[in-house]
Amino acid sequence: MRRAAGHLFACLAALFTAAPLAAADVITAARYLEPTTRYDHAVLGDAVEWGALELTVAGRRYVLRLAESRVFEDIAPRILPGGAAVVVVESDLRKGARLAIYGIAGLVAATPFIGQSHRWLAPVGAADLDGDGKIEIAYVDRPHLRKVLRIWRFDGEALHLVADLPGLTNHRIGWDFIPGGIRDCGRGLEMILADADWRDVIAIRWDGQSAQARRLGAYGGPESLDRALNCN
Repeated sequence: MRRAAGHLFACLAALFTAAPLAAADVITAARYLEPTTRYDHAVLGDAVEWGALELTVAGRRYVLRLAESRVFEDIAPRILPGGAAVVVVESDLRKGARLAIYGIAGLVAATPFIGQSHRWLAPVGAADLDGDGKIEIAYVDRPHLRKVLRIWRFDGEALHLVADLPGLTNHRIGWDFIPGGIRDCGRGLEMILADADWRDVIAIRWDGQSAQARRLGAYGGPESLDRALNCN
């Protein structure tokens, strides 16, 4: 069974907090439904993906179903703190993966699809990385092939690409989990990943204009990324 996504989006608390939600609007649970084998990628260790997303609000369940040409190719939906929406990885059978934000009414925002079947992305996390009051969402584009960290800014309606940083990764084919993420160890927010060759654990700080990378130590398996995430 795929490991549930937990800490990856722990820093998203400010994403939808400009106008506090009424209790009746808060998503309290989210899960994928309708397992399907219509997409044969198996990047997460098996050939089963998901055709629907269930969101629970005030005890009511809302089911959002994808077209037959798409699946949720993901570990678990991630409820944004505040409960306004969830972040998912959605894949098209011809165009590959994209990062998407869904609410009970449907799609809120999404990145473009990668553009080729059997091409995936691995979320890193989200936070106000540069301290300007807006949220950035980061993922690794094709962590097994291209290995580029991409940072997108969310303006409440759309996602805008603000940085591409090559030479980084956070997932191996067959893993049913994604190690690393975003941490704050008293030096400002840092993204924790591995270098493209899986030799080093790397911390990336982004100030809105440029990125600063520093080596934290040797890579020693996925647990070494999670130890760094916990400031160890």
